[in-house]
Amino acid sequence: MKKTFQLSVEGKNRDRVLDAVKHEIRKYVRRERRRDVPAGADYWDFDCRFGITPDTAEAAHLNSLIGLVDAAAREGADKVYVEILAKPGHRKARPAGAVEAEPGELEG
Repeated sequence: MKKTFQLSVEGKNRDRVLDAVKHEIRKYVRRERRRDVPAGADYWDFDCRFGITPDTAEAAHLNSLIGLVDAAAREGADKVYVEILAKPGHRKARPAGAVEAEPGELEG
């Protein structure tokens, strides 16, 4: 998905438009994750970019996209550009010496 979302639409409540934008982003990610993973891949990974315009878009993590949209709306942006591209992901094996912490155990 490569899309510029309008955050200010005449005749519509800005908060409802913002909710619709966030819903569309989440819906796209859910739809992509439901697709069958290609042979040799473990999961769907996503390359994301965010900015006010496509020219100023910078790489962003998928988990931070909704927060970035909220921040842009708070700053008064009229539109935002979001790019989300799905790619097959491969899990990496943990190093042999890595020890996993017990649940509830704090590292210190």
